[in-house]
Amino acid sequence: MTISENLDAALHTLKSFIDKKDNLEAIDKAGAVMVEALKSGNKIISCGNGGSMCDAMHFAQEMTGKFKHYREAMPAIAISDPTYLTCAANDFGYDKVFSRYVEGMGNKGDILLAISTSGNSENVIAAVHAAQKKGMKTIGLTGKDGGQIGPLCDVEIRAPHTHHADRAQEIHIKVIHCLIDYIESSMIS
Repeated sequence: MTISENLDAALHTLKSFIDKKDNLEAIDKAGAVMVEALKSGNKIISCGNGGSMCDAMHFAQEMTGKFKHYREAMPAIAISDPTYLTCAANDFGYDKVFSRYVEGMGNKGDILLAISTSGNSENVIAAVHAAQKKGMKTIGLTGKDGGQIGPLCDVEIRAPHTHHADRAQEIHIKVIHCLIDYIESSMIS
C-alpha cells in the first residue's frame, strides 16, 4: 500500500466506526462505568499484549499524569512491569500473567480494561474471568468479531473488522482518548 492508501484505509475504518451508533453508545457507557468506579474510590487496571499493552500503558499514564487538564492523579495501572510479567510467566505460564495480577491487585468495584485486537488473547481472557470473580466490571476493546472476550465483558467496544491489527489499534487509541476525555470532564466538573 502507498502512504496515501494507508491513510485512506485508516480514514475509512474510522468513518465506519463512527457511523455505527452502537459504538458511540458503548464508549459513553464505558466512560460512565469508569467514572462511577473512580468516584467510589476504585481503580482501573488495564492489560493487553504487544501494541495493546502499549495502549494499556498509555491509558494508565494519561490517567495518573495529565491528559488535557491539570488535575489530581486518578488511580489506573497497566499490567506491564517486566519483572512481574517474566516472573508470572515463568512460574505460571504466559496465559496467567494478567489474571494473577488481577487476583492480587483487583478489588470489587474496580474496572478491568481488557485490550485485544482479535478478542482471543488467552491471557486477556483469563484476566476477564479473574476480574469477574473479584466483582470487577470489565470493558473490552476488541476487533474482528469480538472473539471470546467481546461477549464476556460488561461493555465491549469493537473496532471494525479488518485483515490486520493496525486499523483496530488505531481505533483503540482514539477510543482510549475519548474515554480519558470523558473521565476528565466528568471528574473535574
